Amino acid sequence: MRVDDAIDMNEVVGSHDLLFVTLDTLRLDVAQSLFERGELPVLARHLPPGGWERRHTPGSFTYAAHHAFFAGFLPTPATPGPHPRLFATAFRGSTTTTRRTCVFEEENIVAGLAARGYRTICIGGVGFFNQETALARVLPGMFDESHWNPGLGVTSRHSTQRQVDLAIARLDAAPGRVFLFVNVSAIHAPNDFFLPPDADPRDARASHAAALRYVDGALAPLLDACARRHPTFAIVCSDHGTLLGEDGLAGHRVAHEAVWNVPYAHFFLGRP
Repeated sequence: MRVDDAIDMNEVVGSHDLLFVTLDTLRLDVAQSLFERGELPVLARHLPPGGWERRHTPGSFTYAAHHAFFAGFLPTPATPGPHPRLFATAFRGSTTTTRRTCVFEEENIVAGLAARGYRTICIGGVGFFNQETALARVLPGMFDESHWNPGLGVTSRHSTQRQVDLAIARLDAAPGRVFLFVNVSAIHAPNDFFLPPDADPRDARASHAAALRYVDGALAPLLDACARRHPTFAIVCSDHGTLLGEDGLAGHRVAHEAVWNVPYAHFFLGRP
């Protein structure tokens, strides 16, 4: 079921589990192209008829974008605003906080949800979640429990399946309401191992798309588990795009429309 812009998050928080999935580095054009070609059968069930919503990310790389997300600044609709936010931390003068916004006094929405009785769970993916350095402990350190191992990271061919298996196990172990965050690493480079053996490994757009097709199928058990467990409000989006040679550039952490424009969706699971 799709939700419209008038959703009241104060009614959702406390009555629903919350699932937040970031598809790290996913480009909007690749995501929309696969939707239009019918190559995202799992996620397409939860997208509107036209596919992904185009939004603008608040950060051009993982660390910056997620810091903003966890303060309630999710990707912004790419249309004239202001656009009311789903979540916010208390901030004087905010023009995007309305009566439908769930506002927390805590320093981030993870702490705010924990204060409301949620078990907060982080399933890490890219390096900013690996907890191997002080910097890489900042984002996962916001959660009640955080998980990472190399099998969940960017070099693993089966990372999303392993993330999903772990996420479902942690959901099964949690007795009450849950805020589950999953940073999907598979789309982030290197991703040429998702191509067939006879493909050109230098075709970054093809490997980017192949990785997303893999992720789409791998997410199915998690979405099903959330729907079975309890009514769930889900957010699925990219944190930023990445450059694949446009204007002679590669990667991200630069101000370019291929980085700033991201695919976004939110929807209910397990609700008639």
